[in-house]
Amino acid sequence: MPSSNINIDVMQTQQQDDRLWKVAKKRAAFKIALTVYVLVNALEVAVWYFTTGPYGYFWPIWSMLGWGLGIAMQYVQAYHGNTLFSTEEEYKRLVEQEDKQL
Repeated sequence: MPSSNINIDVMQTQQQDDRLWKVAKKRAAFKIALTVYVLVNALEVAVWYFTTGPYGYFWPIWSMLGWGLGIAMQYVQAYHGNTLFSTEEEYKRLVEQEDKQL
């Protein structure tokens, strides 16, 4: 019987490693996206500043807001997605609600 326990432990460790690998990939992708966001928007602000001056219409705000919303969503998924969008967490909430009703 001890060998089956070892196999279960190995499988659980492998599943944990796979989950952590996915989380690490999401976080690395977020950091890359954030870096690109900052650099591109800095370039847009520089173009705006040197073409219209500081008193012209600040058009880079539109790409900052739109793209920033996407970046914010990617942040939530990378750093808080495990609990916000987790099937296990939702199941636990449903079980708790069911227990309260009984």
